[in-house]
Amino acid sequence: MKKNYANPQAGAWYRTQLDHPESFPFSFTYCGKRYDGFPAESLREIGCSISSDDKKETCERSWIMPDGLQVTLLTAYYSGYGASEWTVWFENTSNENSGILENLESTLTFKGEHPVLKGILGDHVNLYRPYAHDLDDMPVHFYSDSGRPTHINFPYFNLEYSDSGVMLAIGWAGTWTADFASGGGEVSFKAGSTPGIRTYLKPGEKIRTALFVRAPYAVRNENYAVNYWRSWFVTCNMPAADASGNQAEPFSSCCLASDTGLPNSDGSISECASTWRPSLEKMLAEDVKVDFRWFDAGWYVAPDGSSPVSDWWGTVGTWTLDPAKWPGSSFRESTDFAREHGMKTLMWFEPERVTDPESLAENYGYRPEWAIRREGCGSVSNNIGIPECLEWTTNRICKVLRENKVEMYREDNNSDPGSLWRYLDTLEGAGRTGITECKFVAAHYKMWDDIIACTLSFGGCGFVDSCASGGGRNDLESLRRGIPLLRSDDDRTTTALRLSMTAAFNRWIPFCGANTKEKESQLAPTGRSDMYTWRASYLPSLNVDSQFTQDPHQNFDLLRTGLREWKKLCPYMLKDYYVLTPWHSKDDKSGFTAYSFFDAEVERGVLLLFRMENCSEDRLTVRLPYAEDGIGYKLTDEDSEAILLIPGKELREAGCVFVLPERRSARMVWIEVR
Repeated sequence: MKKNYANPQAGAWYRTQLDHPESFPFSFTYCGKRYDGFPAESLREIGCSISSDDKKETCERSWIMPDGLQVTLLTAYYSGYGASEWTVWFENTSNENSGILENLESTLTFKGEHPVLKGILGDHVNLYRPYAHDLDDMPVHFYSDSGRPTHINFPYFNLEYSDSGVMLAIGWAGTWTADFASGGGEVSFKAGSTPGIRTYLKPGEKIRTALFVRAPYAVRNENYAVNYWRSWFVTCNMPAADASGNQAEPFSSCCLASDTGLPNSDGSISECASTWRPSLEKMLAEDVKVDFRWFDAGWYVAPDGSSPVSDWWGTVGTWTLDPAKWPGSSFRESTDFAREHGMKTLMWFEPERVTDPESLAENYGYRPEWAIRREGCGSVSNNIGIPECLEWTTNRICKVLRENKVEMYREDNNSDPGSLWRYLDTLEGAGRTGITECKFVAAHYKMWDDIIACTLSFGGCGFVDSCASGGGRNDLESLRRGIPLLRSDDDRTTTALRLSMTAAFNRWIPFCGANTKEKESQLAPTGRSDMYTWRASYLPSLNVDSQFTQDPHQNFDLLRTGLREWKKLCPYMLKDYYVLTPWHSKDDKSGFTAYSFFDAEVERGVLLLFRMENCSEDRLTVRLPYAEDGIGYKLTDEDSEAILLIPGKELREAGCVFVLPERRSARMVWIEVR
């Protein structure tokens, strides 16, 4: 039975904000004066339009100040979920510089007792470690200043209070802050993007804030909150799969670089016109075909015209196929072959970083002033915030994608741009703090929009692969355009880490992926692959790590079994999700991990259980919180085909005991209503 997440009180709250814009939960300071909401006595309204589709109602409302600063509020309300969102734009419509604009913040207040803030931290260092803070004990402050918004902290929050709660999110591919405090029976939330912004706008300049989301729920229950959020995320936020607007479905991928027989430092630098065919033909012959061929870093010619042998890192920027590796139309021949056999191609780029700007200028029409360089910084950033630079970069990327019919664009970013943005602000002179970031982030969203339009134009994907040294750019605004094929670069290492991330990250971002091989390090060419690791890698994006021609011991039966099982799971992995055991860190291998995906509409799902390497117990009692009274459930083991019939009340309260005799083992159990 489909859950009803509609919230009438949330709708009333949204209507009140539209009817009384002077009390809207956004404030800013302009010319030294603070504005709370959009007061009629200070702002003259110049336009209001409302539109709707099958998911949301959208409102655009604009005001103008006497000096020509135009303020535009964009809001949306999703009646099926009671979720509201807003973004604010500022534009200088005059012929003179505007006054100073600063303190751009959204502030919300919630009345309730016993507030607890729950969420996860970011990728790097924290590896999505969950937290729970009692706000009555102390306030909580989050600050992200690197420019990769989800590397250290994570701008998604679950605030529980009294008998309900609210999910909150900040969608901004730059720097941000969030503060929570409790007092007097109230909880306050204050958030802002580009913290410390203090800038005037030149004539014609336009900047925006982050996307802010308020999604209240009515039951103080973490499973309920998680699945409320996941359902809204999948239904109302995920980008379309194609030009017809179809929803993105789970897919598999595989990089062929380790299957060339040639030295490969990382990425796809060893791949060339003679290496791809044997791998793809072997995949087809062994019936282990994936959905996407993953073509990673190292395919491009260096700025000085040389052919990189191992240095993919220090040769980015041309976005021209290396003719020594890919002469003539040889790469297009490889993508055509893949398409003819039901496979697509994804291709790696890193547009926010360049190397050797002088050679880029001499050979490819680049302008050196577009390169952001600073003494002591190990990389050179490409300033796509400059419109001409954005156009040059986007055009070169789209040219390669279009000429070779590459269906999916994969983007990486291996440097923190935050400090460089702040450095460029100082070159702008006084009164321009934050302007570089605002221009850069808006340009980045536009670049993704233009690239998606490009791939859609020839039948490719309606989304990009969002990567920034792993999970650095998974903010909500970015994920309306992108899907993280890997949650983290570290997701290519241990199975324990894979399970740790699944128990945390997948509560927030349903569509994501991991690697199918356990390795000692991220870039190790070989590693361990077994059913334990494969089952721990069953996510909507399945990244198959195998050598089809170069490994004489390649277990094709394992590949076929893994792909077959994963395909059976695909209908459930974007549905309700329940973590059934305590979270563990990547170093804790002493317990069990268990979680379940369940589709309440078709009343079917799957349970996955893992006994970790150092777990001394051989049995685990699992209680399924979604099991209902008066209903019987049929549990079928994938391996033994053994069947258990258990009443819903018993399955929810007493639970079912599962025995895993061997350490480092996994069980997969199908669940359906009898």
